Amino acid sequence: MTTAAARGAGSGGGGCGVPPSLRDGEVPRALAVVHRCPAHPWTLEDLARESGTSRATLSRRFARAMGKPPLTYLTRWRIDLAAAYLREGDEPLPAIARRVGYTSPFALSRAFTRIRGIAPSHYRAAHRVAEGVPRACLS
Repeated sequence: MTTAAARGAGSGGGGCGVPPSLRDGEVPRALAVVHRCPAHPWTLEDLARESGTSRATLSRRFARAMGKPPLTYLTRWRIDLAAAYLREGDEPLPAIARRVGYTSPFALSRAFTRIRGIAPSHYRAAHRVAEGVPRACLS
């Protein structure tokens, strides 16, 4: 889900292309807080509290609407953000890790590699080469 779609979902509006399950209720509220504060150490209990429902109800409705449980979605969202920061800037990995909610660059690197199949440093280098930045400039 894109940031724009998440904002639309979190606003409760009935925008075009937004499934009915994301127009109001617990799921868009959970999405909104996750997108607004990805670095927060969210737990299922926190998300349920923010959404005004129980953990079981949020888990069931979130998985039905989004195709994955809330904390799995959160992990993917954080990795997507990290990938964007790696592609678009020169921020060091420890700073990116903090921005997306990881306690260390090692923890981010493990999660990033597990999900993306490539280490963050290699991901950054590959995208810079793909954008025409010579490898010699990356050293």
